[in-house]
Amino acid sequence: MASTRVGADTSNSRKNIDFLRGFLRNPGQVGSVIPSSRFMERKIIKLAEVQQASLVVELGPGTGGTTRALLAAMPQDAHLLAIDLDSRFTDILSHFDDPRLIVHNGSAADLADILQQHGLDAPNAVVSGIPFSTMPKPVGTAIIQAIQQNLASNGVFLAYQFRGEVARLAEPILGKPERSAFEALNVPPMRLYQWRK
Repeated sequence: MASTRVGADTSNSRKNIDFLRGFLRNPGQVGSVIPSSRFMERKIIKLAEVQQASLVVELGPGTGGTTRALLAAMPQDAHLLAIDLDSRFTDILSHFDDPRLIVHNGSAADLADILQQHGLDAPNAVVSGIPFSTMPKPVGTAIIQAIQQNLASNGVFLAYQFRGEVARLAEPILGKPERSAFEALNVPPMRLYQWRK
């Protein structure tokens, strides 16, 4: 039992180090210095409504903590498309042993092309941890437009962010969030915004 705990702690430490390295390498592309807490993951799963989804898209999966939580909550016949700009993160995710996971190294602004490339239909949920507050406004706007154009009817877009820039950026395209929440038990504390198409 002790060896399992030590192995799990070592694995978590390695993920945290990988996440920190990604943040230090390019802080504009990584939304946090450490992966989301389990409390945060529970809120993401609930607000993104992934339990009923056939296709979920995750933007900015990082080292895959939230990816694992999404896969655990999704139906067995569903798929998860994880998109990240950082090839080191997509390399980590490519070693996950789950046939439902599709990993893509690229920009979220190219969502339509990425879905087509992998033969996927419109997603029921898009979950994003990418930091809209640190990216150029035209890039953030292009990503939100791509989400709006490709999300399935009645689909959910959920963004979890340290700052509220995504809500301001999305309002002209998606309107005001249908729901918002705050998770204090996370480092850093995060705001969550949910829109429905």
